[in-house]
Amino acid sequence: MKPMFARRRRLPAPALAGLLSALAILAADQASKAWILYRSGLPEVQQIPVIDPWFNLTMVWNAGISFGLFAADSLWQRLILVGISLAVAGVLAVWMWRSERALQACAFGLIIGGAVGNVIDRLAYGAVADFLDFSGLYFPWVFNVADAAISIGVAVMLADLVFNERRR
Repeated sequence: MKPMFARRRRLPAPALAGLLSALAILAADQASKAWILYRSGLPEVQQIPVIDPWFNLTMVWNAGISFGLFAADSLWQRLILVGISLAVAGVLAVWMWRSERALQACAFGLIIGGAVGNVIDRLAYGAVADFLDFSGLYFPWVFNVADAAISIGVAVMLADLVFNERRR
């Protein structure tokens, strides 16, 4: 029989690294969006040249998922996207908890932090605020910190899988 006050399980070190990366991305994403929406004046002027023509801040509301695909114009469509995003983040959180490698856990954390950051936008504004515009470098999409974190997290996760598979 287990004692009533059994020893608590500690957060594994890789999972802690992943959790910290998720929180850092979430904070950076929400801080950058708050600055863009409430301090920069970008929503009114629509574009601020930074390093013209390569990089500009351009205000775009993305009602869809990545690259504006599958636009969610109605409340129920937005709620479906929110539900899918939270489900994916939940599955990745379980994998992050079980991860034995810090790099893999951090990759999961990047994806989780980015997904939750975009969920907050969908719930608060009905769409995701995108503003990083590298179209001068022939990248035609406008994105945000959360989108970048998700993309980098997926790339790191795949690289970790490939390189650790080779070691076996």
